[in-house]
Amino acid sequence: MHAETSVDIDAAPADVWKVLTDVERMPTWTESATKAERLSTGELAVGAKVRIKQPRLGAMVWEVTELEAEASFTWTTSRGGVTTTAGHQLRANQHVTTTTILFSIDQRGPMSGIIGLFTAKLTAKYLAMEAEGLKRRCES
Repeated sequence: MHAETSVDIDAAPADVWKVLTDVERMPTWTESATKAERLSTGELAVGAKVRIKQPRLGAMVWEVTELEAEASFTWTTSRGGVTTTAGHQLRANQHVTTTTILFSIDQRGPMSGIIGLFTAKLTAKYLAMEAEGLKRRCES
């Protein structure tokens, strides 16, 4: 399964990055997360782990697998025969004070097809909530 959404934000990429990577505060700007807990210290970096609880889903531990400062990060989680990869890509627009962010989710593994049938609508809803919530937070 693959899902993605994007949103334009009236804020500089550095400002959007600062909000996006302060992952413990994620529940303050999106209702798609009820709790986020850093399991490692320091800056968000490759290898960092975060436990995130979302409504209607169990808590999952996400591990950062790729990161380019102020541009993108990817993290993954695995459970029940499904590996989920979430991407967060920022792109500075023509004007330095606007940013487009692309959120994406990919699910792979032997159970991904069946799980995707049951979670596709919820996944799309949560991606939209995260995009709109980040926009509201960064523009306020």
